[in-house]
Amino acid sequence: MNTEAIAKRLVELCREGKYEEAQRELYAEDAESIEPEGLPPGALGSVKGLAAIYEKGRQFSAMIETVHGGSVSEPVIAENWFSIALAMDVTMKGRGRMNMSEICVYRVHGGKIVREQFFYDVG
Repeated sequence: MNTEAIAKRLVELCREGKYEEAQRELYAEDAESIEPEGLPPGALGSVKGLAAIYEKGRQFSAMIETVHGGSVSEPVIAENWFSIALAMDVTMKGRGRMNMSEICVYRVHGGKIVREQFFYDVG
């Protein structure tokens, strides 16, 4: 798959809430997932490897009590890179309802996503 096909497939699966399926289908085994600097202690940080990315996703899902809505933008593509805007309206366990939004940037190499990096305000 080329970058555009991967980007469109990722958007499709994310809009359906199938994040782990997207990772299983589109990510390289040694992919890395990068969070912003300055996260509070205990926050889900950066990881490397598909197994660690799955676990990070499961831990995040376990913190969510209810998903009220969300959106995933169309991708913006530049050769081997693409980005999407992701927004979620969720109730987090013990933290209440909140709106979260971020820019997600992906690098494609060898027909797979090899890097994802998230940009959002910390704190």
